[in-house]
Amino acid sequence: MKHSTLLLAALAVSLTGCNWIKSLGKKDNVEPPTPLTELVPTAQVEKAWSEGVGSGARASGARLAPIVADGRLYSAAIDGTLEAMDAATGRTLWQKHIGERHGMLWSRTDNTVRWSGGPAVEGDLLVVGGLDGQVYALSTQDGSERWNVQLSSEVIAAPAISGGTVVVRTNDGRLVGLSAADGSRKWIFDQAVPALSLRGNSAPLIVNGVVYDGHDNGRVIAIRVDDGNELWLQTLSGGEGRSEVERLADVDGNIVSDGQAIFAGGYRGQFMALALDSGRPLWQRDLSSYAGAAVGGNKVVVADADGNVWAFDRETGVNLWKQDQLKYRWLSAPVIQGNYVVVGDSEGYVHWLGLDDGKFAARERLGKQPIEGAPLVGGDLVYVEDVKGHIGAYRVRQ
Repeated sequence: MKHSTLLLAALAVSLTGCNWIKSLGKKDNVEPPTPLTELVPTAQVEKAWSEGVGSGARASGARLAPIVADGRLYSAAIDGTLEAMDAATGRTLWQKHIGERHGMLWSRTDNTVRWSGGPAVEGDLLVVGGLDGQVYALSTQDGSERWNVQLSSEVIAAPAISGGTVVVRTNDGRLVGLSAADGSRKWIFDQAVPALSLRGNSAPLIVNGVVYDGHDNGRVIAIRVDDGNELWLQTLSGGEGRSEVERLADVDGNIVSDGQAIFAGGYRGQFMALALDSGRPLWQRDLSSYAGAAVGGNKVVVADADGNVWAFDRETGVNLWKQDQLKYRWLSAPVIQGNYVVVGDSEGYVHWLGLDDGKFAARERLGKQPIEGAPLVGGDLVYVEDVKGHIGAYRVRQ
């Protein structure tokens, strides 16, 4: 696997805290994307609408993605744009910037909050994090501010909201529980961050009053939402080797659950199904992943670090299929849309694979920019956003 140069660029970002601005050139020791072959579609995909929202995540490495709730789609951008749209049509309902903004592009001299984590929604509360550690809570109806707090480090993963608590992951290894009512701090759970890690953080997942999250030390932890006390931890990536690079172990991909177990993967580690109550491995596979997984029906689907897409039996971990024709295309996390797996790639293509067999069913190109954030399914539409903030909404015609 020749990902060394890009990996080192990500490591440099993690160490310096700066934005990921390195571009790939011909001299980089990285495998070229596997060329796409001609496809005869077996599914009819229709673009419902497309819109641009600010400047997207750009080179921040934040993997921004929209969220849908109650017929509205909410999206945030690194230039300070926060927007609510009609999920069916893409029509703007309201747009907001917090702070002083100079021109169309953000800069270090601007006072605009540079959104990099979220948004997250529960009820009428919209929460989003900033590249400078701010967390804002706003009304979903008009974007009016409810409260804001300053945390210790940048927020580059979506918060989670449940039971009156907002849980935020910061880049310095902390999980922070905040009151959804006023932003006051309830608890902090702190884990040491290794010297080297990949750019990105796993977004916290809340299931039945428990927060599950992956950390830069290769572990998944479970803590109680109400008090922040640890329930269990499980190691996915051991981090063995002589050098810091060889010992790099990170859980950056979003964790998913079917209500019975959670599914998580580590970079240079394993992909596991873990019991919700104890963290006991139900099954595991040697598979390195940084993007995340999707679960639907009897299957859990994951993209590995090389760009292979795998489907495993949800209960036993038996390998059901593998799609290897997207290697080195730096895939987003997959999602499941009906009978299809949807995944974006580094050249702006969106791929639909059959959930039953992994075969290509359809392909669309959102644009020429990478798709790093996970696609989002809402109703009969899947929403895909690239790093420049271009959002496309697609449906599969039956």
